[in-house]
Order: sequence, then structure tokens, then C-alpha cells
Amino acid sequence: MPNKRPRGPQPDWRPKRETLRVLAAVDVVLDRYRDHLPVSLRQLFYVLFSDGVLAKTERDYKRMCEYVGMARRSGRIGWEVIRDDTQIAVQAPQSFAGPADFWGTVKAAADEYRVDRQEGQPVRLELWCEAAGMVPQLARLGSGFGIACFSGGGFDGLAGKHDAARRAVAGGVRTRVLHLGDFDQSGEHLFSSLAEDVVAFAAAGGAEVKFERVAVTAEQVAAYGLPTAPPKPSDHRSFSGTATTQAEALPPDVLADVVRVAIEQHRNPTAHRAALAREETERREIQNQLRNWPGRE
Repeated sequence: MPNKRPRGPQPDWRPKRETLRVLAAVDVVLDRYRDHLPVSLRQLFYVLFSDGVLAKTERDYKRMCEYVGMARRSGRIGWEVIRDDTQIAVQAPQSFAGPADFWGTVKAAADEYRVDRQEGQPVRLELWCEAAGMVPQLARLGSGFGIACFSGGGFDGLAGKHDAARRAVAGGVRTRVLHLGDFDQSGEHLFSSLAEDVVAFAAAGGAEVKFERVAVTAEQVAAYGLPTAPPKPSDHRSFSGTATTQAEALPPDVLADVVRVAIEQHRNPTAHRAALAREETERREIQNQLRNWPGRE
């Protein structure tokens, strides 16, 4: 029997009244957090729940996903404003349309030249999050400080843990991992599993790594009135709380503030300004050299 679910573009989609009500609320949320886009579907859902638009049920979550999916297929919502948790990262070999395209790429690289902005800092920072959908926002926050962001979901990422330890060894200074994850049994055990393995691998290579829980904490759940759910009765692992909360329940602007404060607590402003000054000087030198490069059109 053929699958009758919508496929491909749906430019003729005509949403019903209830769908339009929810999508109007989605538009408000996307406008409110336009400085923090893209947001994940889970983040969008929690804001709509906080706004009283949807109930905190799996049914309403799936309904919202369906509405937003059709809105994206129809062109009503831009593809770039929503981050899909299941989006696949793709690496393609670089190619050029011709010499002019090549030199344009070189010029763009020169204009975007950056030094290691963590040089001279007391510790080397990394941002880790449990949900892949949060990576773009966190990466944007870390970019200004030269901090990389990684998704650390799952308990079986042994290669990822080993790679983290290798980065710490290569960095030559102490490493501090700022971690964001769910406040539940799985989130707490994921955090401890990551920390214990990475710390042990790094120590074997002579490096020091420490993990810091940035979100979600019990204090944040109370301070921001985040929605909660009972712990899963089937999960018998220890848990420090009495109710669970997903990291994406933190509103995007609150999340940005929490992460920024955590970063700045470990940054030396003088060293950061020195890195930026050197970066600007070297960028201008490269741009001047490029203008006089032989053979450039």
C-alpha cells in the first residue's frame, strides 16, 4: 500500500484553523529568539508550552512537529531557522568553478583569518551538549572566544572520548569541559561516564581535564520555573533530583546567558584582547600580501 504521507515540497498546503493558531505562536517565538536561531524542535516545544500554547504531552509535541514540518515544506517557515536533532553532518571535497572562484575563496579566507583565541588562557575550554540540536547556538556562543562545541550524546562514544583526551594532551594546558545535559537519571550518568573516561584517557597522556556541569541543574529548574516530569520508573539508576527536566527546556536567551557567564568565569580578558589584536594585525598583513600575489586576476 503506497505511503500517503506528504513528500517533498508542499506549496499548495492549506493549514486548518488550529494549525494556523499554533503556527502563529511559532512565528512569535522565532521572532522573539531571532538572535539565537536556529532553535531545535524541542526548544520550540518547551517555549510554546511555557507560553500556554501547547500541553506538555507527547501528542502535542508530535502535533507541533507535524505542523512545523508542513510549514517548512510549504515555504511558510524557513529551513534555516529550525535545527533537526537527526540532521546528518556532511563533508564534501572542495572544488572550484575556475581560477576566479579559487581566488575569491582565498580572499574570503584571508578576510576571516583568525588566530587561536584561547592562546594565553589559564585553561582550554570546550563546550559539550547532550542534544545535537543545541550545537549551532552553542557553537555561535563559543566562536567569539575560539571555543569548539561538541555533541556528547550516548554512552557508547568511546572514540569521541578518546579524541577529547587527545585534544587535551595536544593543547598543552589544562582543559575544562563545560557540559550541558538533561537533569535526569540518563543525563547525570552520561555526564559521569563522559567525565570519568575522558579524565582517565587524558591522565594516561599526562594531561589534566575537568568537567563542569553548566546546565541543567536543580537550581536552574527552580530559578526559571522549568517544566518537569517524574523520573522514569523503569530506570533504577541513582538520581539527585525528584523530578526531571530536559536541557532544551531552558529558553534560548537564558541558555545563552548561562553559557556566556560560565565561559567568562574562565577567561582572562587581557589575554583575550591580546589575541584579538594580534589577529587583526596578521589579517591585514595577509590581505596586503594577497593583493600583490603574482598571477592573481
